[in-house]
Amino acid sequence: MLAVGNPFGLGGTVTAGIVSANGRDIGNGPYDDFLQIDAPVNKGNSGGPAFNMQGEVVGVNTAIYSPSGGSVGIAFSIPASTVKTVVAQLKDKGTVSRGWIGVQIQPVTQDIADSLGMKKPEGALVAEPQANGPAAKAGIESGDVITAVNGQSIRDARELARTIGGLAPGDAVKLDVLHKGKDAVVNLTLGKLPNAQEARADSGSGNSSGGMDVPRLGMTVAPANSMAGAGKAGVVVTGVDPKGAASEHGFKEGDVILEVAGKSVANPGDVRDAIKTARTENKNNVLMRIRSGDAFHYVAMPLGNG
Repeated sequence: MLAVGNPFGLGGTVTAGIVSANGRDIGNGPYDDFLQIDAPVNKGNSGGPAFNMQGEVVGVNTAIYSPSGGSVGIAFSIPASTVKTVVAQLKDKGTVSRGWIGVQIQPVTQDIADSLGMKKPEGALVAEPQANGPAAKAGIESGDVITAVNGQSIRDARELARTIGGLAPGDAVKLDVLHKGKDAVVNLTLGKLPNAQEARADSGSGNSSGGMDVPRLGMTVAPANSMAGAGKAGVVVTGVDPKGAASEHGFKEGDVILEVAGKSVANPGDVRDAIKTARTENKNNVLMRIRSGDAFHYVAMPLGNG
């Protein structure tokens, strides 16, 4: 492939290389799907086309990885398919609109897959459907795993974001979903991705002292409704052993545990009972639904012995 650009003001510069990989996520945003190329790209190349050997534009050069600031053979291009969609919308409407189903999602790890009884880690785990969003209206719930969109398998959470974002608001889609251990099909109409999200401050957990120890997990918890700022539902984490399992899995003071093994918890006893039940069922880990600030996610906690 050939990369054309204007590096350092040297207009019309052409460099050659290969496509090293596709579908690269470089942490630029939720829709990252870059071509990685090794044709030398330097400052000033951004916005230049990348051609294949048939003279077709396959990408638009946009970024490089470089400790030194110059080309080290790792550059990234926006795929032509993405560019065509964006350009068409800009020409037609003057803005870019992306499809939206209204869910917070996260990857399905091997531990989470085991907790849900899945054979392999795939799809996108719904941590929280947004109230009155298309997904919530269609019946999708926290803990569901979206495995396909319009019959196209979804490998992970990022692929779901890219797939839905590539569709237009108003499009009808069919989602394959793992719901409470059973396969289901959900039909919904995409909404429009909000242009801005309302920023809300993390109120924290207020008084973080006290709490009851959760054995083997390395944290103490207390009813959320007894702690200022923690809300009314779940149990709030009041302490984390820096050497314990909870710390290793990202728990911090102020996090609120809403569910354990699919069951709502309101006090430390509920957490203990859910863990005890999981152990009697010979499970290696237990899935917990967590609220951290305004974000929701799941954590698969190893049970160990005891």
